[in-house]
Amino acid sequence: MTRHVRQPVAMTRRVVLAGALGAAAGSLPGATLAADPDTAPDFPRAGEAFEANTLTDLARARSKTPYVGPKANDLPAVLKTLSREAYETIRPAADGAIWAGQDVGYSLEPLLRGSIFDTPVSLFLVENGLVRPISYSKAAFSAPGLDLPDLSDDAAFSGFRLRARFGDGGALSDFAMFQGGSFFHLVAEGQDFGINARALALRPADARGEEFPLFRALFIQTPTPGQPVVVHALAESESATAAFKLTLTPGREASIAGIDGTVFARADLDHIGLGGMQGSYLFGPIDRRRVDDLRAAAFSVEGLAIHNGSGEPIWRPVHNPETLQVSAFVDRGPKGFGLMQRARAYGDFDDDRRHWEQRPSLWLEPLDDWNEGAVTLLEIPSDSELNENVFAYWRPKAKLAKGGEMRFLCRQHWSKGWPDPLSPEIARVIDSRCGHGSSGNRRLFAVDFEGDALFEPGDIDVDLSASAGTITRQDRYRYPERKTLRILFELDPGGEKASELRLALRRGQSRVSETWLYRWTP
Repeated sequence: MTRHVRQPVAMTRRVVLAGALGAAAGSLPGATLAADPDTAPDFPRAGEAFEANTLTDLARARSKTPYVGPKANDLPAVLKTLSREAYETIRPAADGAIWAGQDVGYSLEPLLRGSIFDTPVSLFLVENGLVRPISYSKAAFSAPGLDLPDLSDDAAFSGFRLRARFGDGGALSDFAMFQGGSFFHLVAEGQDFGINARALALRPADARGEEFPLFRALFIQTPTPGQPVVVHALAESESATAAFKLTLTPGREASIAGIDGTVFARADLDHIGLGGMQGSYLFGPIDRRRVDDLRAAAFSVEGLAIHNGSGEPIWRPVHNPETLQVSAFVDRGPKGFGLMQRARAYGDFDDDRRHWEQRPSLWLEPLDDWNEGAVTLLEIPSDSELNENVFAYWRPKAKLAKGGEMRFLCRQHWSKGWPDPLSPEIARVIDSRCGHGSSGNRRLFAVDFEGDALFEPGDIDVDLSASAGTITRQDRYRYPERKTLRILFELDPGGEKASELRLALRRGQSRVSETWLYRWTP
């Protein structure tokens, strides 16, 4: 059985995640091969072979040397002082993108350092098995109103953007972006960037402080027409190095990232985050208190979906709490988890600028045995829709000792729909709402389930419980024309400061719905 653990920690309403994007110190090493055991081996040079084990061997070797971070304080003021809006006007010059004019179905756009993205990342192409560094040229960029400075190749870029042709004869459009920390994100055709994935997390929301691994080098294989783009990424921090092979496939309904990652411990690691993903939640139907906003909702993440190792599908709506909330869903061999954007209609948000309904859901499917651990959810207080204040990841129970290695395989589905697979016999939660109860501090909840199974012969039993407080009312409303069953209930928390709510539908011993979980806090 999955356990839901509450660990509230005091935190201010302002969330600052940009520090993760720019945290770094020191300088890039310069030797091709380390003769000194305290000096990290450098990245492959132009013309050197890039083979299947090149990056893994490099990450392993660098893990045996002290960490030296990239230099971040050398960025010219003309770029460092840019606002996000001004920075985003810097684009490739006409036909300046890599592979522009080639019939490969993609274009690659190096992203300059600037604004909050001040940490350098070395970019390389892999062509015919050989390494070619990507060089910086001012002429390759259009920067209205800016006089771009001269920059060295290894200090010019903060990441890259991939554009893809999603269908035969279609125009190239946004597909993937790697930028900041160890963050990356994908979209399906016609979507806007939303949820961020994180290649590796160390000690999230830990009392000892979080450590942010940084992408140090990205190697992009030149694709062949009709094939995925393969990206090899090296990430590093004080306690670990990691090598990732990401196979990126654009899709009209869902884009796929296959991930083969290996983590190497520079120090003992007891809090590792794999498959990390984060998005924003400011307010929505279940959490509108303290909101004075004409929009219906503002979020890129509606909830966390989990299919645990015992086969139970779970839906956990997220919210914007007063204090940091940490939830651990203990499991063994999870079948998958993800941050979902189930709201897909314009009217769900009424936001003419952000268009949250166009943001992707992200579902992660382990491809090997992830053994024991916990899907961990962080909900961070936020007063801005730009803050990515919802973070989910897998925390392995096993520790990784200094000098140890941990390999993992998974597949990510970046989707327009609900990529978490459910059988037709299981009803989904399509809406969760909360408002004033009948008196005092009582709260009234409405949870809508949708599915054909709800209207088959046989009585449906409602399994509803609260870890604290009292359920004072429970009703159900049937809407056959919408294939929807609403469960309405009231919680009287009394003097309690939190209550774990659990709701599921059954027909006899058979599961009929997802298990709805929610943590109420004042």
